[in-house]
Amino acid sequence: MTIVSRIANEVQLMLRRPPRQQYAAICYRLRKKQTEPEVLLLTSRDTGRWVIPKGWPMSGKKGYAVAEREAYEEAGVKGKVAEKPIGHYDYLKGMEGGLKIHCRVQVHTLEVRNELTDFPEKGMRRSEWVNCEEAAARVQEPELKVLFHKFAQKFSGIQPDPIPEAGE
Repeated sequence: MTIVSRIANEVQLMLRRPPRQQYAAICYRLRKKQTEPEVLLLTSRDTGRWVIPKGWPMSGKKGYAVAEREAYEEAGVKGKVAEKPIGHYDYLKGMEGGLKIHCRVQVHTLEVRNELTDFPEKGMRRSEWVNCEEAAARVQEPELKVLFHKFAQKFSGIQPDPIPEAGE
């Protein structure tokens, strides 16, 4: 390794910041005569890639309440949110000007009981109900793919392997 590349690597490590926290919901529904849940995917407003509802912390709200609120605002769904997260995933969020920041997303499940016809981001995204396998195939983030598989296993009677925490 050259001295310049070593210095560049050291500077990059010094400037690295801890990930920014976000909260998200895997919105799901159970339909009669189906053995597995359907999950709701949305397209992002900027790139059109498949995502789940997520957002930044809100003053005075716990993570699960933020996830519940984002599901309403972005997808127009309401239901029963799990207070305990199913897990988390990391991704790089593109910001204006090309900057990318590292985000850690704490994910909660939300059993959808109502789909609304009017909600804050109506018309800004596409949404689609799919099975967990299809959801895992569509999203880009590897750890989110794992969470969809883990979630599906809860309904199959198979005990999922625990997802290791960062640093394990």
